[in-house]
Amino acid sequence: MTKSDAKSMIQIAREDGEAAHVPPVDLGVRVRELRKARGWTLEQAAGQAGLARSTLSKIENGQMSPTYDALKKLAVGLEISVPQLFTAPSAGQINGRLAVTRQNEGTAKATATYEHTLLADTLRKKQMLPYHARVRARQMEEFDGWVRHDGEEFLYVLTGVIQLFSEFYEPIEMRRGDSAYYDAAMGHNVVSVSDEDATILWVTSLV
Repeated sequence: MTKSDAKSMIQIAREDGEAAHVPPVDLGVRVRELRKARGWTLEQAAGQAGLARSTLSKIENGQMSPTYDALKKLAVGLEISVPQLFTAPSAGQINGRLAVTRQNEGTAKATATYEHTLLADTLRKKQMLPYHARVRARQMEEFDGWVRHDGEEFLYVLTGVIQLFSEFYEPIEMRRGDSAYYDAAMGHNVVSVSDEDATILWVTSLV
């Protein structure tokens, strides 16, 4: 991946995940939204929290201020923390998201040095960018300089042997099962030193 490729891919993902400032929320409205997001009736939610149906109904309708003990029961029943009862999710965030990427179904993005397959590409506003990469480069001269970008990065070697080059460390040879976690603002490049192209799993943070 060239420097421009890396910046382009990560910048698009970051812009896609930018969240606006979220104002404080009404407890009753928040509890109702959390309950409905789980598809629970008042009876079901009250049972999960160990509260009377009438008590939960009054909380949702702003007709009573729950005690801290009741708040703890609500949080346990909804499987969240107490502070989350008073904090709305980021704008546009969808609770309980799931994306499955089947083999050979990822979004391909080939460059002169890597063949990337973006994973979970259907999810927007992600905080991580996971992708599978086939390492085609065999020497540092194939890159147009160091790749650098904001955030942190994790790589895991799936097949073959690679060398991880970084700006402040000696080159590190890595084999199947080896992994590395590093500051992505530090210049870094990866080359394959095995007979066949090595493959790795890469995860880049977007925050």
